[in-house]
Amino acid sequence: MSVWIKICGIRDIATAEVIADQAVSAIGLNFFAKSPRSVSTIQAAEITHRLRDRSPAASPTAVGLFVNHSLLEVESIAEQVGITMIQLHGDEPPEFLHKLHTRHPDWQILKAFRINNSLEPISEFVAECKRLNVPLAGCLLDARVDGAFGGTGKVAPWDLIAEEYNREAWPPLILAGGLTPDNVAEAIRVVQPWGIDTASGVESSPGVKDPELITRFVATARQAFDSIVEATKQKS
Repeated sequence: MSVWIKICGIRDIATAEVIADQAVSAIGLNFFAKSPRSVSTIQAAEITHRLRDRSPAASPTAVGLFVNHSLLEVESIAEQVGITMIQLHGDEPPEFLHKLHTRHPDWQILKAFRINNSLEPISEFVAECKRLNVPLAGCLLDARVDGAFGGTGKVAPWDLIAEEYNREAWPPLILAGGLTPDNVAEAIRVVQPWGIDTASGVESSPGVKDPELITRFVATARQAFDSIVEATKQKS
Protein backbone atom coordinates (compact mmCIF):
# COMPACT_ATOMS: atom_id res chain seq x y z
CA MET A 1 0.00 0.00 0.00
CA SER A 2 1.56 3.24 -1.15
CA VAL A 3 0.79 6.18 1.10
CA TRP A 4 0.18 9.67 -0.30
CA ILE A 5 1.55 12.23 2.16
CA LYS A 6 1.18 15.98 1.71
CA ILE A 7 2.71 18.67 3.90
CA CYS A 8 0.80 21.90 3.37
CA GLY A 9 1.58 25.55 3.94
CA ILE A 10 5.16 25.67 2.67
CA ARG A 11 6.55 29.21 2.51
CA ASP A 12 10.30 28.92 1.89
CA ILE A 13 12.84 26.89 -0.05
CA ALA A 14 14.65 25.50 3.00
CA THR A 15 11.47 23.91 4.38
CA ALA A 16 10.54 22.57 0.95
CA GLU A 17 13.93 20.85 0.72
CA VAL A 18 13.52 19.30 4.18
CA ILE A 19 10.20 17.87 3.04
CA ALA A 20 11.63 16.70 -0.28
CA ASP A 21 14.33 14.82 1.62
CA GLN A 22 11.54 12.81 3.27
CA ALA A 23 10.31 11.75 -0.18
CA VAL A 24 6.73 12.81 0.51
CA SER A 25 4.18 12.83 -2.28
CA ALA A 26 3.23 16.49 -2.29
CA ILE A 27 3.72 19.93 -0.79
CA GLY A 28 0.95 22.49 -0.45
CA LEU A 29 1.38 26.10 -1.51
CA ASN A 30 -1.32 28.18 0.15
CA PHE A 31 -2.51 31.21 -1.81
CA PHE A 32 -5.25 32.22 0.66
CA ALA A 33 -4.09 35.67 1.75
CA LYS A 34 -5.75 35.51 5.18
CA SER A 35 -3.85 32.36 6.19
CA PRO A 36 -0.65 32.56 8.29
CA ARG A 37 0.69 29.99 5.81
CA SER A 38 0.04 32.02 2.69
CA VAL A 39 2.81 32.33 0.13
CA SER A 40 3.31 34.86 -2.64
CA THR A 41 3.34 33.86 -6.27
CA ILE A 42 7.03 34.79 -6.50
CA GLN A 43 7.95 32.71 -3.43
CA ALA A 44 5.93 29.77 -4.68
CA ALA A 45 7.61 29.87 -8.08
CA GLU A 46 11.04 29.91 -6.44
CA ILE A 47 10.09 26.84 -4.37
CA THR A 48 8.79 24.82 -7.32
CA HIS A 49 11.77 25.71 -9.49
CA ARG A 50 14.25 24.68 -6.79
CA LEU A 51 12.54 21.36 -6.24
CA ARG A 52 12.57 20.60 -9.96
CA ASP A 53 16.25 21.52 -10.18
CA ARG A 54 17.07 19.14 -7.32
CA SER A 55 15.50 16.04 -8.85
CA PRO A 56 12.66 16.50 -11.32
CA ALA A 57 11.61 12.85 -11.27
CA ALA A 58 11.61 12.47 -7.49
CA SER A 59 10.46 15.90 -6.33
CA PRO A 60 7.10 16.14 -4.54
CA THR A 61 4.13 17.38 -6.49
CA ALA A 62 3.38 21.03 -5.81
CA VAL A 63 -0.30 21.57 -5.03
CA GLY A 64 -1.82 25.04 -5.16
CA LEU A 65 -4.39 25.71 -2.43
CA PHE A 66 -7.10 28.24 -3.31
CA VAL A 67 -10.03 29.56 -1.27
CA ASN A 68 -12.84 31.17 -3.25
CA HIS A 69 -10.46 32.64 -5.80
CA SER A 70 -11.80 33.59 -9.21
CA LEU A 71 -11.15 31.30 -12.15
CA LEU A 72 -8.77 33.84 -13.65
CA GLU A 73 -6.85 34.13 -10.36
CA VAL A 74 -6.43 30.36 -10.14
CA GLU A 75 -5.26 30.17 -13.75
CA SER A 76 -2.85 33.09 -13.46
CA ILE A 77 -1.21 31.88 -10.25
CA ALA A 78 -1.00 28.25 -11.37
CA GLU A 79 0.61 29.18 -14.67
CA GLN A 80 3.10 31.57 -13.09
CA VAL A 81 4.13 29.04 -10.43
CA GLY A 82 4.05 26.05 -12.75
CA ILE A 83 1.55 23.85 -10.92
CA THR A 84 -1.01 21.49 -12.40
CA MET A 85 -2.67 20.14 -9.25
CA ILE A 86 -5.27 22.45 -7.75
CA GLN A 87 -6.79 22.13 -4.27
CA LEU A 88 -10.04 24.05 -3.90
CA HIS A 89 -10.55 24.63 -0.19
CA GLY A 90 -13.39 27.14 -0.20
CA ASP A 91 -17.05 27.10 -1.22
CA GLU A 92 -16.46 26.50 -4.92
CA PRO A 93 -19.49 24.77 -6.55
CA PRO A 94 -19.21 21.90 -9.06
CA GLU A 95 -19.84 24.39 -11.87
CA PHE A 96 -16.59 26.16 -10.99
CA LEU A 97 -14.71 22.88 -11.23
CA HIS A 98 -16.39 22.20 -14.57
CA LYS A 99 -15.13 25.51 -15.99
CA LEU A 100 -11.63 24.86 -14.65
CA HIS A 101 -11.53 21.33 -16.04
CA THR A 102 -12.89 22.42 -19.41
CA ARG A 103 -10.17 25.05 -19.77
CA HIS A 104 -7.39 22.86 -18.34
CA PRO A 105 -8.29 19.18 -18.84
CA ASP A 106 -4.78 18.02 -17.89
CA TRP A 107 -4.88 19.65 -14.46
CA GLN A 108 -5.78 17.54 -11.44
CA ILE A 109 -8.37 18.84 -9.00
CA LEU A 110 -8.67 18.09 -5.29
CA LYS A 111 -11.78 19.31 -3.47
CA ALA A 112 -11.69 19.94 0.26
CA PHE A 113 -14.72 19.44 2.49
CA ARG A 114 -15.02 20.73 6.04
CA ILE A 115 -16.82 18.01 7.97
CA ASN A 116 -18.96 18.33 11.07
CA ASN A 117 -21.63 15.64 11.50
CA SER A 118 -22.54 14.51 7.98
CA LEU A 119 -20.95 13.46 4.69
CA GLU A 120 -24.08 14.22 2.69
CA PRO A 121 -22.52 17.35 1.12
CA ILE A 122 -19.79 15.13 -0.33
CA SER A 123 -22.33 12.75 -1.83
CA GLU A 124 -24.20 15.58 -3.53
CA PHE A 125 -21.04 17.31 -4.73
CA VAL A 126 -19.47 14.16 -6.17
CA ALA A 127 -22.72 13.23 -7.92
CA GLU A 128 -22.91 16.65 -9.58
CA CYS A 129 -19.25 16.44 -10.65
CA LYS A 130 -19.97 13.10 -12.27
CA ARG A 131 -22.96 14.60 -14.07
CA LEU A 132 -20.72 17.38 -15.38
CA ASN A 133 -17.95 14.90 -16.30
CA VAL A 134 -15.48 16.51 -13.91
CA PRO A 135 -12.90 14.02 -12.60
CA LEU A 136 -11.75 14.55 -9.02
CA ALA A 137 -8.25 13.43 -8.08
CA GLY A 138 -9.29 13.24 -4.44
CA CYS A 139 -11.58 14.48 -1.68
CA LEU A 140 -9.74 16.08 1.22
CA LEU A 141 -11.70 15.91 4.46
CA ASP A 142 -10.91 18.56 7.07
CA ALA A 143 -12.61 19.56 10.32
CA ARG A 144 -15.28 22.24 10.18
CA VAL A 145 -14.58 25.37 12.17
CA ASP A 146 -16.94 28.27 11.59
CA GLY A 147 -15.24 31.16 9.86
CA ALA A 148 -12.11 29.16 9.02
CA PHE A 149 -10.94 27.37 5.88
CA GLY A 150 -8.61 24.78 7.39
CA GLY A 151 -5.32 24.93 9.26
CA THR A 152 -7.11 25.19 12.61
CA GLY A 153 -5.58 22.12 14.22
CA LYS A 154 -9.04 20.70 14.98
CA VAL A 155 -9.37 16.96 14.43
CA ALA A 156 -11.91 15.74 11.88
CA PRO A 157 -14.58 13.18 12.94
CA TRP A 158 -12.62 10.02 12.21
CA ASP A 159 -15.32 7.47 13.13
CA LEU A 160 -17.94 9.20 10.99
CA ILE A 161 -15.59 9.33 8.01
CA ALA A 162 -14.57 5.70 8.43
CA GLU A 163 -18.19 4.55 8.55
CA GLU A 164 -19.77 6.74 5.89
CA TYR A 165 -17.15 7.51 3.23
CA ASN A 166 -18.18 5.65 0.08
CA ARG A 167 -14.79 4.37 -1.05
CA GLU A 168 -16.14 2.52 -4.06
CA ALA A 169 -18.09 5.41 -5.58
CA TRP A 170 -16.20 8.49 -4.39
CA PRO A 171 -12.68 9.75 -5.21
CA PRO A 172 -9.64 8.75 -3.11
CA LEU A 173 -9.99 9.86 0.52
CA ILE A 174 -7.36 12.26 1.85
CA LEU A 175 -7.62 12.82 5.59
CA ALA A 176 -6.67 16.19 7.07
CA GLY A 177 -7.62 18.11 10.18
CA GLY A 178 -5.31 18.34 13.18
CA LEU A 179 -2.99 15.47 12.23
CA THR A 180 0.25 15.42 14.24
CA PRO A 181 3.11 12.97 14.81
CA ASP A 182 1.28 11.89 17.99
CA ASN A 183 -2.12 11.07 16.50
CA VAL A 184 -1.51 10.26 12.84
CA ALA A 185 -1.02 6.53 13.46
CA GLU A 186 -4.37 6.26 15.22
CA ALA A 187 -6.03 8.35 12.51
CA ILE A 188 -4.71 6.00 9.83
CA ARG A 189 -5.78 2.94 11.82
CA VAL A 190 -9.33 4.21 12.26
CA VAL A 191 -9.98 5.84 8.89
CA GLN A 192 -7.60 3.93 6.59
CA PRO A 193 -7.44 6.80 4.08
CA TRP A 194 -5.70 6.78 0.71
CA GLY A 195 -3.67 9.81 1.75
CA ILE A 196 -3.03 12.26 4.58
CA ASP A 197 -2.42 16.00 4.78
CA THR A 198 -1.03 18.13 7.58
CA ALA A 199 -0.11 21.77 8.08
CA SER A 200 -0.30 23.04 11.66
CA GLY A 201 0.50 19.58 13.03
CA VAL A 202 4.16 19.88 12.07
CA GLU A 203 4.70 23.50 13.10
CA SER A 204 6.55 25.09 16.00
CA SER A 205 4.41 28.23 15.55
CA PRO A 206 1.76 29.26 13.00
CA GLY A 207 3.29 29.05 9.55
CA VAL A 208 6.70 27.85 10.77
CA LYS A 209 7.45 24.21 10.02
CA ASP A 210 9.58 22.13 12.42
CA PRO A 211 11.95 19.70 10.62
CA GLU A 212 11.91 17.25 13.53
CA LEU A 213 8.11 17.15 13.60
CA ILE A 214 8.01 16.64 9.84
CA THR A 215 10.43 13.72 10.06
CA ARG A 216 8.47 12.12 12.91
CA PHE A 217 5.16 12.63 11.15
CA VAL A 218 6.28 11.04 7.89
CA ALA A 219 7.98 8.08 9.59
CA THR A 220 5.00 7.42 11.89
CA ALA A 221 2.52 7.65 9.02
CA ARG A 222 4.47 5.23 6.85
CA GLN A 223 4.79 2.75 9.70
CA ALA A 224 1.05 2.94 10.32
CA PHE A 225 0.24 2.31 6.66
CA ASP A 226 2.69 -0.60 6.60
CA SER A 227 0.90 -2.11 9.60
CA ILE A 228 -2.39 -1.99 7.72
CA VAL A 229 -0.82 -3.72 4.73
CA GLU A 230 0.63 -6.44 6.93
CA ALA A 231 -2.67 -7.00 8.74
CA THR A 232 -4.47 -7.26 5.40
CA LYS A 233 -1.98 -9.87 4.16
CA GLN A 234 -2.44 -11.94 7.31
CA LYS A 235 -6.24 -11.90 6.91
CA SER A 236 -5.97 -13.07 3.32
